Amino acid sequence: MGYCLDKAGFDQVLQELSREYTVYAPKVFKDGGSFSDTDRIRYGEIQTIDEVVFDRKAEFSWKEVLLPLSQTLFFFTEDHIKEADLPKKGAVILLRSCDLQAVKRLDAIYLENGGRDYYYQQLRDRVKFLLIGCRHSFDNCFCVDMGTNRSDTYDAYLELKDGRVYVDNRTAAWEATFAARSLEAAAVTPAYVTENTKHVQLPDQLTPAILYSTIWDEYDSRCINCGRCNFVCPTCTCFTMQDIFYTDNGKVGERRRVWASCMVDGFTDVAGGGSYRQKNGQRMRFKVLHKVYDYKKRNGYPMCVGCGRCDDICPEYISFTAAVNKLTAACKEVSGNAGK
Repeated sequence: MGYCLDKAGFDQVLQELSREYTVYAPKVFKDGGSFSDTDRIRYGEIQTIDEVVFDRKAEFSWKEVLLPLSQTLFFFTEDHIKEADLPKKGAVILLRSCDLQAVKRLDAIYLENGGRDYYYQQLRDRVKFLLIGCRHSFDNCFCVDMGTNRSDTYDAYLELKDGRVYVDNRTAAWEATFAARSLEAAAVTPAYVTENTKHVQLPDQLTPAILYSTIWDEYDSRCINCGRCNFVCPTCTCFTMQDIFYTDNGKVGERRRVWASCMVDGFTDVAGGGSYRQKNGQRMRFKVLHKVYDYKKRNGYPMCVGCGRCDDICPEYISFTAAVNKLTAACKEVSGNAGK
């Protein structure tokens, strides 16, 4: 059902939703940027529509709302285990089409990849997604080429236009809330990007032979293995486990899972002292091919959603899109070396 609300009316909707949910959206964090006297756009709790940043891309993805950087799974003593309490409220997250497409990727990994992740499922079941329309592309976005510029799996869609808030609601429990504050019924169609300035082209036929291309060698010296690209990515799913033992009793503590990065030292350490992919070029190779080859071979679509945050955040100006666009030449290289 489509509705047109003024800002005051939508703020009342937010107040109503906040009884059951914490509402998150891209917002300005004053002086939170990488440099002094700079701001940062990332996800945080909002109370009003004016707090939402519609005209800039969030530098960090919505994923940090759904999946905490560090999540306590359970507490333990010598004799007992107690599961950690869930947040008292669910979450409503405002995000763009590419990020909503990322939800599909996370679900595939955590819920359909050989079993259901119990802890992810608990959080996922308590989340609603409000789609934000995109009228234009942002720097480094390539969602059109990845086919993620549109999404219709939202719980509600909202767009701010000419001082009015237009909503397409698909959640039955919210109908009365929107209807009571609507100025008028409206036909609301999600806006989406049809053209990006940055483009990627995936080769039609990637094979494991691409592993042996020399294109990965340059990243040995360029990449500093900081892991920022992984942490801002909405589809990276890797984590590590930590048992934290309390100081006053070394047999009591808690188990946490913490985000991990395939680009940092220690990610591939194994029992016995072994460590795989020690060179940064090897790590870049793994990341790129996982996003556009391995995952696609299993699920039928790429893992990358084209948000461009990895390109935005890299302190060494390494471009993921440039790496992908080199794959065609790399295929020709390894094909030419096949008979040697």
